[in-house]
Amino acid sequence: MKSTHISKLIISICLIPILMTACAQKTSKEVNQTGMESNFVDTKGAKFDKIHKSPEEWQKELSKEEYYILREKGTERAFTGDLWDNKESGTYVCAGCSLPLFSSETKYRSGSGWPSFYAPIDAKYVKEETDRMLGIKRTEILCNRCNGHLGHVFEDGPKPTGLRYCINSASLDFQPLKKPE
Repeated sequence: MKSTHISKLIISICLIPILMTACAQKTSKEVNQTGMESNFVDTKGAKFDKIHKSPEEWQKELSKEEYYILREKGTERAFTGDLWDNKESGTYVCAGCSLPLFSSETKYRSGSGWPSFYAPIDAKYVKEETDRMLGIKRTEILCNRCNGHLGHVFEDGPKPTGLRYCINSASLDFQPLKKPE
């Protein structure tokens, strides 16, 4: 009986520094005027928060195709999107909330018919969920700011990551790199 109490005491003592560190990290994050954490930074360094809207609000703001893909987890036909063959330098942002998701520097020609990238701009800007919609297990990619469906990630991409972020064109907007004047 005594050894059980001693084990619990040792575990509790070991957890105190971990809990204190977690609390300190939580309180040190920047909090905006509404009391929400600012987790995202746009391409100009401005901080912003997650977006929560009703389906009706999204329908007013998005085209039918954007709504179908971003909000209903649809997929455009291969080789039909306006960005799959884009070769310009710039940033690919979420069509729903303008979060910068992918850089042209990580885009490559996968032959799949959808824009493909080997890495996002920031790993915390995309989130992964298990997708079993087609009866097979796939990894769905969503915008972590507005929860919009982007596409899927596969483990058949090029180095350095070996990943292929296969993204619907309609879930993205493209911001060309501004050339110095």
